[in-house]
Amino acid sequence: MNYNIEKQHAKGKLHAIERIKALCDKDTFTEIYSAVRHNCTNFGMEKKDIPYDGVITGFGKINGAKVAIYAQDFTVQGGSLGLQHGRKIAELMEKAIEARCPIIGINDSGGARIQEGVDALSGYGDLFYQNVRASGSVPQISIIAGPCAGGAVYSPGITDFIFTIDKVSYMFITGPKVVKSVMFMDISADDLGGAAIHAQKSGVAQFRSPNEEDCYKKVRKLLDYIPHYFGDDSKTKIKNHAEDLKFKFDAKKKAKKIADVLPERKTQGYDIRDIIDCVIDDDTFFEVSKEFAPNIVTGFAKIEGKSVGIVANNPCGLGGVLNCDASDKAARFIRYCDAYNIPLLNLVDVPGFIPGPDEEQKGIIRHGAKVIYAYSEATVPKVTVIIRKAYGGAYIAMCSKHLGADFVFAWPGSEIAVMGAEGAVGILYAKEKDASLKAQKEQEYRDNIMTPRIAAERGYVSEIIERVETREKIVRCFEFLENKNKNIAPNKKHGNIPL
Repeated sequence: MNYNIEKQHAKGKLHAIERIKALCDKDTFTEIYSAVRHNCTNFGMEKKDIPYDGVITGFGKINGAKVAIYAQDFTVQGGSLGLQHGRKIAELMEKAIEARCPIIGINDSGGARIQEGVDALSGYGDLFYQNVRASGSVPQISIIAGPCAGGAVYSPGITDFIFTIDKVSYMFITGPKVVKSVMFMDISADDLGGAAIHAQKSGVAQFRSPNEEDCYKKVRKLLDYIPHYFGDDSKTKIKNHAEDLKFKFDAKKKAKKIADVLPERKTQGYDIRDIIDCVIDDDTFFEVSKEFAPNIVTGFAKIEGKSVGIVANNPCGLGGVLNCDASDKAARFIRYCDAYNIPLLNLVDVPGFIPGPDEEQKGIIRHGAKVIYAYSEATVPKVTVIIRKAYGGAYIAMCSKHLGADFVFAWPGSEIAVMGAEGAVGILYAKEKDASLKAQKEQEYRDNIMTPRIAAERGYVSEIIERVETREKIVRCFEFLENKNKNIAPNKKHGNIPL
């Protein structure tokens, strides 16, 4: 096969076949449908021979496990998608569902092939349909390695994880030229739909890399954490514990760190990743959507060699409040973990849902409800640790016992209540002028209402634990819950998540 590799290199990008080889284990890729050609006769297309109709499709192995993979070739008719191009990808996806393996798509295309009209749109429709069929059955990973515009963005938008690359990736419904002609606005491709925009602001992309090499390393790493099909328990359960369990955990170092991790003032921020680091295997945290909604942290990690999903409020980002973006980020991640039976560890330090007209008008009620729905729907093992505070509806939403947490632990000194003491007393004693009396009532509220002892007495908290016990409790709980089987859904087709 003759590939126009130099043409792609001139743009500072790898060629489609080079990208596939960078992802797959050496000499494992097998191409299929390489002889497929378009059948369009409009606007001189009958005179054009478009090799493999602009997309390389096939299967190979990554980290020794099988994957289906396709890569659009921008050097061939701009990687444009026509009917046969779309059918090739759709058939590959259908085979991947049957073979039970992840699907990786490398997008680098000028969009729908205009000469083919509705046939090109049919090609996209076939993709979307297979994307939805595959969802929850096999993982779908999209790499944006060039332009991705118009209807083309919706296939990656349906997939589980989107990887972007600085100065290479562009995603938008309409490009800068259309925006200028319709809205009379000058904007660059980077500012409209570049890698940073989708990693930091829109939340469309879960990962951003400075270059292609780093991107492909991250894809390979992700595949080491996640099950490769529904029912695959090789990442979450270790059959032969004695032989297969390989992990590193510096217990002495982590015990000292977790004992000193919280700042003296309860209103002071800190990075929740410091606590995550104290309870997981050394150097195993793989964060998802790191740059988007920094007030909540999501990602995969290993605990005693087994994969878990982590959702954690982050006090160093907006105080750890739940807003619209954080709610979306958490709900999507929770649902992914539940779809593939990845246990959930929830670390809670949340002052509440964010107040104010901006978030109300954006729909914080609707977005916040997604978190409640996702946790309540999830049947995987769910362990929650209340670190410092859990107030109001956010206490309930962050995987409380009321939403089906299997075990809830609280650190000594943590606070669980409708709101903080100052706010509560401010309402209860709104007309009181005596500052010393108010201070006294605030302390009474802390001692008698906010203490985790009350929640423990009611059975809402499984146990109040010392900080240094946290990992041990988590390990034992997940081990106990390893074969959890909970299928108590009432008879129905499916629920209606508040999207």
